[in-house]
Amino acid sequence: MVFKKLFGREEEEPAYDPTNLQLQDLDVGFMVDYDLSTWEVMARYEYDWGDNYFTDELKIQASGKALYLHLEEDDELEVSISHKIKLSQVSQNIPDHFQDTDDAPRSLTYEGTTYTLEEEAQGLFRNVRREHWDEFISWEYTHPDGEQFLTLERWGEEEFELSHGHYVEPYQFSNILPA
Repeated sequence: MVFKKLFGREEEEPAYDPTNLQLQDLDVGFMVDYDLSTWEVMARYEYDWGDNYFTDELKIQASGKALYLHLEEDDELEVSISHKIKLSQVSQNIPDHFQDTDDAPRSLTYEGTTYTLEEEAQGLFRNVRREHWDEFISWEYTHPDGEQFLTLERWGEEEFELSHGHYVEPYQFSNILPA
């Protein structure tokens, strides 16, 4: 109250419970332990899949390595970790395939294993610190073990991004510290 009277504004209350931080509370500047390293949240992204269904993604970084932590709330929290890979790391020439067929390949081979197309989705993407949304199309390919995946994204007509990831459990993350 004194602060408000002196400076004309109130301090904002955090949007999370500082005594019980969860993965969903992570935001830019937060720190979190995962896989024997402490990671800093560098960016927070939001995906709009339509029908009022949203998912979150956080770019986390440790020792110069960047990972993407994807959070999806369905009946329970589904968590995955991925990293960007080069298009040349899969056996198919993705841009040529799209130019020839105007559709995604039915399978992709990465590190000697064939991943099968499981899902296609159109959506909107934004950095939560900005208002602008970008349209994209996403294809998810599943490894035979069901735990790993490849995600292919198409931005516009000729820009593609590819990532490799796996599913993880929320308990694998600890020591969440706010910025």
